[in-house]
Amino acid sequence: MTQGVILYGPPAAGKDTVTRALTQMNPRYTPFARLKVGSGKSAGYRMGTAEQLLELEAAGDVVYANARYGNVYVIDRPGLDTAFATGVPVVHLGQVDGIQALIGGFPASWAAVLLWCSREETARRSENRGDADTAARLEAWDATREDLDTHAAMAWGLTVDTTTASPQESARRIDQLLMRRAEAATA
Repeated sequence: MTQGVILYGPPAAGKDTVTRALTQMNPRYTPFARLKVGSGKSAGYRMGTAEQLLELEAAGDVVYANARYGNVYVIDRPGLDTAFATGVPVVHLGQVDGIQALIGGFPASWAAVLLWCSREETARRSENRGDADTAARLEAWDATREDLDTHAAMAWGLTVDTTTASPQESARRIDQLLMRRAEAATA
């Protein structure tokens, strides 16, 4: 079965940075570009329209969608098909419901990885990178903490504290997790 990686965590926990480290370590890892319907940052997204979203919904091709920062972010079947055709997709999510929808809604061996940092670290990282919406990111951090508390039984393949593990170490640990899972599947 094909493998995919889900990186979950609060804003500024290192999802983008760890994904870059994964792709530098092994080019088989490919960032999954979610469809974004809205405005603002476009890097790392496939920008879409409300009409495209309606078409995907009508076709049953929306695996998961969520609204945040005034936009809608979509994980769609056609996008996942393309991502799996080019390697091991790395999907970023900030909601456990999204992880569950992806695991249950798209056939693959998904490794769910919790990347974590404190609220104070999120604030520091957000300010250091010049985010104009640090307050919104801290609200999202609070929502992530609440989400984790609500889903305390969530089984993580790996948990990484990104304040103590470098992006390269985090990537190495994720790669080892996938190798162990592949070995177990063939044993």
